[in-house]
Amino acid sequence: MTQATHQVDAPTVADWLAGAAHGDVVTVVDVRTPAEFESTHIRGSYNVPLRLLDEHADQLRDRLGHRVVLVCQSGIRADEARKRLAAVGMDGLHVLDGGVPAYAAAGGDVVYGRRRWALERQVRLVAGLLVLLGTLTSLVVPWMLALAVFVGAGLTFAGLTDNCMMGRLLARLPYNRGDEPSAETVLGRLPTDRAA
Repeated sequence: MTQATHQVDAPTVADWLAGAAHGDVVTVVDVRTPAEFESTHIRGSYNVPLRLLDEHADQLRDRLGHRVVLVCQSGIRADEARKRLAAVGMDGLHVLDGGVPAYAAAGGDVVYGRRRWALERQVRLVAGLLVLLGTLTSLVVPWMLALAVFVGAGLTFAGLTDNCMMGRLLARLPYNRGDEPSAETVLGRLPTDRAA
């Protein structure tokens, strides 16, 4: 299977960031929740949660006119962000294949903070618990098997559409939101100079 042209591997991103010290323009935008970002992030990256990016894609396009690397935990949310930004006419977008863990494994400069579970791990836990609960309770209350079927259908839908509703709901929990700054604060932190 060939890698999509917008995907970029961790060693290449590390090289780009090393070149940024010599005048190359590259911006790393981390689209995970603020809590995930606080836990682990690429040094020098900017946190623009996916929900905020969805709402302010036009403003991001106007601020970021150079090479942009979108990052999340695995690459799924970053690719969703890439599609949204491409839809408003932004180019020069790349998705870090394998996300922050791949960058750390490649020896990239990563900042560690308060440890939290990644959103994808939380989805697996909650989905597994709901299926287990629905299956076990269906031994006593047969209609509870519908819970397991519902979760299975939801996971199938998420796999087919690359859009996980459970993940979106979990991202709104206080545990995952962390100290979520306003859109103005997030956008104000981004670099303002556009490359030609």
